[in-house]
Amino acid sequence: MNPSFDTFVLPEEHQLLRKTVREVAADKIAPRAAEIDERAEFPWDVYDALVAADLHAVHVPEQYGGIGADAIASAIVIEEIARACCSSSLIPAVNKLGTMGLILAGSEELKQHYLGKLARGEGMFSYCLSEPEAGSDAANMKTRAVRDGDSFVLNGTKRWITHAGESDFYTVMAVTDPDAGSRGISAFIVEKADAGVSFGAAEKKMGIKGSPTREVYLDNVRIPADRMIGEEGSGFKTALRTLDHTRLTIGAQALGVAQGAVDYCLGYVQERKQFGKPISEFQGVSFMLADMAMKTEAARALIYTAASMSERMEPELTFMSAAAKCFASDVAMEVTTNGVQLLGGYGYTRDYPLERMMRDAKITQIYEGTNQIQRLVMWRNLAKNHPVR
Repeated sequence: MNPSFDTFVLPEEHQLLRKTVREVAADKIAPRAAEIDERAEFPWDVYDALVAADLHAVHVPEQYGGIGADAIASAIVIEEIARACCSSSLIPAVNKLGTMGLILAGSEELKQHYLGKLARGEGMFSYCLSEPEAGSDAANMKTRAVRDGDSFVLNGTKRWITHAGESDFYTVMAVTDPDAGSRGISAFIVEKADAGVSFGAAEKKMGIKGSPTREVYLDNVRIPADRMIGEEGSGFKTALRTLDHTRLTIGAQALGVAQGAVDYCLGYVQERKQFGKPISEFQGVSFMLADMAMKTEAARALIYTAASMSERMEPELTFMSAAAKCFASDVAMEVTTNGVQLLGGYGYTRDYPLERMMRDAKITQIYEGTNQIQRLVMWRNLAKNHPVR
């Protein structure tokens, strides 16, 4: 972000963190962003750089070997990485998504074991909720977990799983009581090394190409019963609580993409000349940039407000997290689309970053709950807390 636009006042430690992440991003990530997109391969060199800088999973509490960053700090890390490369920002974002349920509801033994591995860079976490027939309607999942003595045996297919095949650990939602509806869903930790775990081919996506998305196949996967997260039947509740805390990280990702577009366009319009003067001197162009920057700042305020609510576990988090994700992702799509327009023909080519930013921005309106679902979440929350008198 251009320093003159840094209007959200943060504590010194957050400002120092932003500086650190920005330096890592400028040195290790930004030079690779176009290649990561072009080759559509997971950037293990970026992962190694983030692990070396303790930026791959900043949310892990100190007692489990992490740095114990708060929710605002986590958002800043994701935002700053996304400003350089949206695909790479999914490394810290999905590590948080994959472990938030464990942090909220897991046993101390599970936390010590798996959060410790994550903090040490001994494997990434992914989150397995969606299925072929259960996307927005996640409670309709078909994956089963059947108790067999001291084990559970899992069978089913999970779809749209970020970093599937690359991650070593997976938080998996599965039905343990088919007659109990959403109260019959439980959460488990499955390891890539477990017998019966396999993966589909990587999806051929429009954007975030450096973040592989695959199906996860569970074929008679036997795991110890103590790998259940929380009580049996509490999985769907844990999933919803997880999303309250992690939707805003997708908003932070969208914010980073938007800010990257604003920054690039600010430089471009002041250098590009037409009719004998910089195009920034044309009112139509300057107003577009003003609107892009204004909406990006509004998104930042929403994201950081939601993050502060997440840190304090406030009851209003459900509404605010949905609002922050929805607004920021809509802004990212608008800002990047306008950025392509400002660059004209250059914006439509892969030689310039705006078309990649626009493609990457689109997914933020879709995953971790489409923006239509976010509006439904907001409305239900409003109706619940403001009943008709």
